[in-house]
Amino acid sequence: MEPFVYQGQPSRVVFGAGNLAQLDAEMARLGAQRVLVLCTPPQRALAERAAGLLGRRAAGIFDQAAMHVPIGCANAAREAARALGADAFVAIGGGSTIGLGKAIALTSSLPILAIPTTYAGSEMTPIYGITENGVKTTGRDARVLPRTVIYDPELLASLPARMACTSGVNAIAHAAEALYARDANPVTSLMAEASIRALGRSLPRLALDPANGGAIADALYGAWLAGICLGSVGMALHHKLCHTLGGAFNLPHAEMHTILLPHTLAYNRRGAPGAMRIIADALGAADAAQGMHDLIVTLDVPLALSDIGMPSDGLEHAASLAVLNPYDNPCPIDHDAVLQLLKDAHTGCRPGMPDNRAGSAMPR
Repeated sequence: MEPFVYQGQPSRVVFGAGNLAQLDAEMARLGAQRVLVLCTPPQRALAERAAGLLGRRAAGIFDQAAMHVPIGCANAAREAARALGADAFVAIGGGSTIGLGKAIALTSSLPILAIPTTYAGSEMTPIYGITENGVKTTGRDARVLPRTVIYDPELLASLPARMACTSGVNAIAHAAEALYARDANPVTSLMAEASIRALGRSLPRLALDPANGGAIADALYGAWLAGICLGSVGMALHHKLCHTLGGAFNLPHAEMHTILLPHTLAYNRRGAPGAMRIIADALGAADAAQGMHDLIVTLDVPLALSDIGMPSDGLEHAASLAVLNPYDNPCPIDHDAVLQLLKDAHTGCRPGMPDNRAGSAMPR
């Protein structure tokens, strides 16, 4: 056994159907008296439901959470929290809303209770991201880790199939990169493998019926494990590319993860063969990158960056940004190879094996 370091994250997790009803009791455990509820505009009704459960603890609702946490949105939410005298936050929604809660906690150190309504896994991490002037800056800070997370599968029954599936692949990306992170360890690797298996078997069922209760619970379990992985170890090229494209081109977050993942796995297959075997086995495939592509095809979601608004004339700029301050990665970060990766992702082609065209672009 190789030496390793594992740092557990101090989050309380409440998992089970109907657990939204535990919201007020969980906020009481945190000692909160004036709670600001955060959401996106489309989820205002759900936020009002949460505020109703909080009763006199509810200080108000801020319903302007936005993708990639624009700095203007973060500052407006921070000011609303100050004006209302909030001493805690409920972030109910997907990564955009939970990310907004983290942006407030970063400058206030006030506690967050997260109630995820997608499978992205952000709720289990101390990682934050804020976008300003087209650049998304990320970091880690213990202050932004939600103190409590309520997982209620009933809240995901109305999630559209496309959103369910792409946010689930987003979670798989967290688990996949945890397997070849520089600081990977046996604990997170076990969680990562279990996460990929749970999501790999549940997402095709959600594509057919996003209200399938058993599939929702399996996917939510996988997302929870993926979030722990992301919060416990470092990120690599895949997340660097997603942060770069998200900040510079404002592409939809989950779809972007979904499209890029087969190609970033192909990029790293030579540098992390053990991790790739685990991913392939978890997907029931012969090759991790091709197996991921084939899974995504079954989900009927976008396969190409061109499908979600990425301009072809922006690929060179994206590659140049991605090689600046690169994250640790098992294969060298090479501009031309990253550009080829982005070109392949732009067309949505099936990743090749190392002895054909797509593979020839991989670092050696």
